[in-house]
Amino acid sequence: MIDIVANHKLFHSIHQLSRLLTKNMNKALQPFGLYSAQWSVIYVLKTKGTLTQTELCEYLSVEAPPLTRNIQRLVKQDYVKQVRGKDNRSKLIELTEKAHQEYPSWEQAVLQTNQTLLENFPNRSEEQLEQLISEWLTTLR
Repeated sequence: MIDIVANHKLFHSIHQLSRLLTKNMNKALQPFGLYSAQWSVIYVLKTKGTLTQTELCEYLSVEAPPLTRNIQRLVKQDYVKQVRGKDNRSKLIELTEKAHQEYPSWEQAVLQTNQTLLENFPNRSEEQLEQLISEWLTTLR
């Protein structure tokens, strides 16, 4: 039988780790007027290209209302724009030229933060953890 208490501790630890990673990312992005949730949107658009809001929701596993708020903030900052889709019902979200210009600075801050967070983490364990998380995400989706 699976130890329910051990599972509870595991999920609690994952939740605490997630909060700590988010806190560190927010601190790194603060000088740019961004938060980790906004960075997630920017990063996905940079790596995957223009997406619908529904596609962003699905990929980021977030509900529509908080994503809408983040997109609205990014529109006000002139980092993303919304364009009509082919069927005029869907809205496509894409990065602006300003975001493309600023992206290297944001990415550098994120990469430095990630490196700092992984300083004392063994490389082999890092690879194993990445594989486990990827496999778990695949099964959950």
